[in-house]
Amino acid sequence: MFSLEKIVRPNIQQLKEYSSARDEFKGIAEVYLDANENPFGTLNRYPDPQQIAIKERLSEIKGVDTNQIFIGNGSDEVIDLAFRIFCNPGKDKALTFTPSYGMYSVSAAINDVELIELALTEDFQIDENTLNSYFEDEKLKLIFICSPNNPTGNCFKKETIEFILSKFKGIVIIDEAYIDFSTKESFISELKNYPNLIVSQTFSKAWGLASIRVGTAYASQEIIDLYNKVKPPYNVSTLNQEAVLNKLNNLAQFEIEKNIILNEKEKFEKQLQKVGLVKKIYPSEANFILIEVTNANELYNLLVDQKIITRNRNNLVSNCIRITIGSEKENKKLIEALQQLSVRSSEVESSL
Repeated sequence: MFSLEKIVRPNIQQLKEYSSARDEFKGIAEVYLDANENPFGTLNRYPDPQQIAIKERLSEIKGVDTNQIFIGNGSDEVIDLAFRIFCNPGKDKALTFTPSYGMYSVSAAINDVELIELALTEDFQIDENTLNSYFEDEKLKLIFICSPNNPTGNCFKKETIEFILSKFKGIVIIDEAYIDFSTKESFISELKNYPNLIVSQTFSKAWGLASIRVGTAYASQEIIDLYNKVKPPYNVSTLNQEAVLNKLNNLAQFEIEKNIILNEKEKFEKQLQKVGLVKKIYPSEANFILIEVTNANELYNLLVDQKIITRNRNNLVSNCIRITIGSEKENKKLIEALQQLSVRSSEVESSL
């Protein structure tokens, strides 16, 4: 049986959260002399510390209560605060599956938390048979699941994730940074069924707002209250909140841009199939494609020479490169470069 009280660090349970001037007065006034702000300028006032307008709009779109939404300084803050809230430094543990997003290990190290990394199967799925012994470890507090996964691009089986949610007595964080590109349903719809679930999403990918660093977490009100207790008082700027609201109030344009990326991805994948250098194209539910080539290090550097930057993932998946879907012009330039390099490679091989 999951008990949130048993998972939260004692000092966080006892923590008295900081109350800012904007927390104590939420109305509209003519004169503000409560927050020691400069009276001059257009950016002189502190932002809304609870990002109420964004939460109200997201509540309409996602179908969850505003008190089940946390707005963070990127989804990296969602990850970091999870360690701060639930893991005692030097004592507790977290678990994830590899290859996956590198910030789980970085954030674990920063917070002095041991991170257990379990290898995915050959088809990049979670092996349920490896998990039961870990579920019994009382020091294991967090499990991170990136789905769609980065850098592999695939989603994990829903029944496997539900198995973890039902068996694990700690917190399960499903990182859905790429869910807007996926054909699979978000686990936000499962919040009512699993009190130990946190779903993390971001405005950096499908929403095209990577530079403003805004992420979200969806969970029970009790978990969100803990996040709001621990976060810095003004963690998302006014400018960034306005940028998010502008996007959320223009869903039609969001859908247009997302569909353009998905159509480009389909075209790009078909073109990749004709490139001799490409040995394998992994199925993807994200806005990128992972490909296996003969020599990832060499190909990456050859593309850099042509001022085309991809992501060399050879250190995570042998001889694999991750390619983000760009504009039609960018994708075409990369395909042409790959075709030329493929021809050159064939000529070299034939001359040997």
